[in-house]
Amino acid sequence: MKRFGIEVHVKHVPELDPGFIPLSQFNRAYLAGAEKPLDVAVERANGQVAVWHTRFRGTPEFAEADAYYVERVIKTMLWMYGGFRVYLTDAGLAEKMRDLYRAGGQQAFDWDYMANVFEHPFEIVACEKAPEEKGGAKAIGRHLDGCRIGFDAGGSDRKVSAVIDGEPVFSEEVVWFPKLNSDPDYHYDGIVSALRSAAAHMPRVDAVGVSSAGIYIDDRTMSASLFLKVPKDQFNAKVKDIYIRAITDTFGNVPYAVANDGDVSALAGAMSLGENNVLGIAMGTSEAVGFVDADGKITGWLNELAFVPVDASPAAMRDEWSGDIGCGVKYFSQDGVIKLAPAAGIALADSLSPAEKLKEVQKLMEHPGSPAEAIYRSIGVYLGHALALYYGYYRFHYVLLLGRVMSGRGGDIILDTAKAVLADEYPEIAAAISPTLPDEKSRRVGQSVAAASLPELAG
Repeated sequence: MKRFGIEVHVKHVPELDPGFIPLSQFNRAYLAGAEKPLDVAVERANGQVAVWHTRFRGTPEFAEADAYYVERVIKTMLWMYGGFRVYLTDAGLAEKMRDLYRAGGQQAFDWDYMANVFEHPFEIVACEKAPEEKGGAKAIGRHLDGCRIGFDAGGSDRKVSAVIDGEPVFSEEVVWFPKLNSDPDYHYDGIVSALRSAAAHMPRVDAVGVSSAGIYIDDRTMSASLFLKVPKDQFNAKVKDIYIRAITDTFGNVPYAVANDGDVSALAGAMSLGENNVLGIAMGTSEAVGFVDADGKITGWLNELAFVPVDASPAAMRDEWSGDIGCGVKYFSQDGVIKLAPAAGIALADSLSPAEKLKEVQKLMEHPGSPAEAIYRSIGVYLGHALALYYGYYRFHYVLLLGRVMSGRGGDIILDTAKAVLADEYPEIAAAISPTLPDEKSRRVGQSVAAASLPELAG
């Protein structure tokens, strides 16, 4: 395989997607001939900075490869860490990146999205020396004392639990339609109703923890698909502080914490495993990811790996939301299953919803030897290469694989195939990480208990 003049050697290619070029292997091949040092730094809220030390080729022959490699690194860092300012220690590359990350540029979506999330104009800065790395990890969660409420806001249902000293005494799941409602009061009323329902089953409320899809900074909603239909002026006025208002309006000045649902899933996994350094990947409607670092802390990074590129092929599938190609959302979600179905000879009716199409494929998996097995083997190949890419940035040890796509026999095939790819193509990484599916032990600490454990009680 050749891309931008770089010869990429790949042993394991998905049988249903032979054009797939793992970005992990493209990067390896590119860096093998790169000698000029380059630092890329991304700055986010509160002065936090993530730094990536790398190299580039810097010759006219590989100018296109240089631009592609550096742009993909920036894209990866933006969606992994989040940020509004990018520093590059090469002025020429910085100028090229400015042309891509601007209104009307190739990466205009990322440029605009990050500016809105961090409420700061997006910019790319050339510098002689990158700023020092500065993290913002918080020792959040694992607090089980007292009477707590754990609230989990999903796209199709909302869950709430009353938890006393780590034991759920009440749980409730209610269907709602947040993505279809433009009135923020619909969301507020649903949250308050859930909180009151849980509170009725405890003598008092000491703290409230919230797990919610979206991006949260200082407990404020910066972006979330749950509020997709809410107009921007109403979002700013009523959604950014919606969880804070709902909690304080209902219970007054009690401790609270709001976290991304992917981070809470990773926290639940870490609590159940009794380990740290856990990356949680949930493959469902999208690719939801969370991370608990080696110190057992939540980093505050975006962890939106759905929009991190994993495929360097120019023919990679395009994500209709961001407009980019080759990103995780089309490989590690129900969309990935649906994308591969025709190549496996499986016809899925257009009238079916994406969730229903996934169920149809899963029904076929009930029969050994089904052509659907090729779909899961192909996703397993994707995953093996992607885990190698993710490892370079996270240095995780445990990988907890969750979500509807990972359920049943298909999940076992994905896991086994990914492990085989890692062992054969990335043996040093295979020896350092432990990908796993949740077992009964993992299920003992659920999302609701993990969410309830987020806030620490005041001294």
